[in-house]
Amino acid sequence: MTTSPKTQLAPEQILRAADYVELVWREQGSEEEKAALAEFHADGPELARLIGEFGALLLADYLTAVPDEHADCESAYVAGKLVTVASRYLKRWCLASGAGAHTAWIAAGFLFECMQEVDEVHQFLVDVRGDARAGQSAAAA
Repeated sequence: MTTSPKTQLAPEQILRAADYVELVWREQGSEEEKAALAEFHADGPELARLIGEFGALLLADYLTAVPDEHADCESAYVAGKLVTVASRYLKRWCLASGAGAHTAWIAAGFLFECMQEVDEVHQFLVDVRGDARAGQSAAAA
């Protein structure tokens, strides 16, 4: 795996962010979806921060995983540097002055475009949620 700083997100924050990204991805305009998006968007800057942190987690720990046997390869080094830059930029952008629901929406779009390149978005988020739930179970033990 590429080395990266671990996220400071709690499992419930990861689940919430995954729910939001999937809602943006699937949004078809139903009244329920509009209400759910409005509820998320009411958090404004906090939602943008959450999606920035979640994006950094996805980029570092899911989208650019390098098998251990290739960790010493130059391509793993380059991938790690690209992840660092993309994560840093995404987090800074999501924390920028005035960042809010619109920024979170665009960041979620960026993330699901990345996910579509490696997997089907829904299944990808199911896996992320499973890992977060496993983290909750381990913390409760």
